[in-house]
Amino acid sequence: MQYMIIETFQPGKVKDMYQRFADKGRMLPEGVSYVNSWINETVTVCYQVMEADSPAHLQLWMDNWKDLVDFEVIPVISSAEAKQKVF
Repeated sequence: MQYMIIETFQPGKVKDMYQRFADKGRMLPEGVSYVNSWINETVTVCYQVMEADSPAHLQLWMDNWKDLVDFEVIPVISSAEAKQKVF
């Protein structure tokens, strides 16, 4: 399953977040993979697409960052999959 993750960086913790990423990488558990991401121009929000075998695996990844980032998780499907559901 794919998820759109909206990460809101906690005030004053952006540098800490980037430092952890530099030191430890994404810290993805088994069953979770990174697809792509985009950051707003003020470097306060990240829009990220992730794939995960289960919401529990995704939660393991978020647990690594929850002291620096607030998460909103939206399950998503591709445009082609949406079209198949309609027709």
